[in-house]
Amino acid sequence: MPKKVKPAGDGKEEGPVPCKQVKLEAAGGPSPLNHDSPSGLFESLISPVKTETFFKEFWEQKPLLIQRDDPVLATYYRSLFRLSDLKSLCSRGMYYGRDVNVCRCVNGKKKVLNKDGKVHFLQLRKDFDQKRATIQFHQPQRFKVFILQLEGEKHWRLYHPTVPLAREYSLEAEDRIGRPAHEFTLKPGDLLYFPRGTVHQADTPSGLAHSTHVTISTYQSSSWGDFLLDTISGLVFDTAKADVELRAGIPRQLLLQVETTAVATRKLSGFLRMLADRLEGTRELLSADMKKDFAMNRLPPYYVGDGAELSTPGGRLPGLDSTVRLQFRDHVVLTVGPDQDPSDETREKMVYIYHSLKNRRDTHMMGNEETESHGLRFPLSHIDALKQIWNSSAISVKDLKLTTDEEKQSLVLALWTECLIQVV
Repeated sequence: MPKKVKPAGDGKEEGPVPCKQVKLEAAGGPSPLNHDSPSGLFESLISPVKTETFFKEFWEQKPLLIQRDDPVLATYYRSLFRLSDLKSLCSRGMYYGRDVNVCRCVNGKKKVLNKDGKVHFLQLRKDFDQKRATIQFHQPQRFKVFILQLEGEKHWRLYHPTVPLAREYSLEAEDRIGRPAHEFTLKPGDLLYFPRGTVHQADTPSGLAHSTHVTISTYQSSSWGDFLLDTISGLVFDTAKADVELRAGIPRQLLLQVETTAVATRKLSGFLRMLADRLEGTRELLSADMKKDFAMNRLPPYYVGDGAELSTPGGRLPGLDSTVRLQFRDHVVLTVGPDQDPSDETREKMVYIYHSLKNRRDTHMMGNEETESHGLRFPLSHIDALKQIWNSSAISVKDLKLTTDEEKQSLVLALWTECLIQVV
């Protein structure tokens, strides 16, 4: 079995959310989930396991099963989403393929039962009840806050991965996966984690009307290999400025060769060793895309209201005598990269700030071609001043490491206009 954790009733730190709070939630009161910050939400999702314990013992290593056998705790996640919520969402305009897939397993293969066009709840319910179909609701975070499943039961079988931490999804033949390494039934209030690449099967036990669950797929394309690919181009860019060998032309006809020559391989090996030596002594890695993509594809900060606070600066206008601080720190990234202005032939380094404050929740992760990055760019001379703002709980505008007062005021005004800082 995967590591199993059951909430203890001894009131110690590792225990569950107090029953008093859960009873309030069941009566329509506050949820036991913490929406104050991403880290707070995550810790409440995996409670009673601590975040530090999860990443030390389970993350990318082995499955974790949290079972909340207490009937009161069965509502731990349920208030966030249930099957009946689909009825109201259908009335808002949902479409087959884009928002919902209806499918079922026939002779071991997935068969899609989608209709054309707009989704109607009565048809959805008919497919669900009469055809025992599975309803896949894509990217529900566009309509709710974070959700987890909590209706019915699901029987799960986990198998040892054929490719640990696999980068790509694949279907494995049953004669390759062997017998299940773990087998159990998830009930309302339970949570299951397993590392990427774990082969798994799930079905609703016979006799149950339905089972509602959510799959949270996270940390895609965030491996060391991805980070190396992202930073290597910037490292080569910097090194080539100082090393004439990297600026020399490759041998004529090299690109026409079917196989890479031994001479070219030795040359590239030497360059890689040189880059490794240079990497040891640098603290400034140029990120080509990862930081930008992270900000572009992140949900905006969670707000109970209409989110106008994220697009319109508020509070006092910052001046030279102001003290300012960074806000929405978890939604802002700072990076250095070559100038992206195509008219600048010198390709000098610039400082880029990307954020998710203006990202649209209704199109999140939907492959929308209109997705754009939001942020600012500054000359490299501003990097030290920006680091001061990033690394301080609050800082006086006068103390920013810039040459003139005009530069200091211009910097904080740009950040304030983008809702990234506030005057304290």
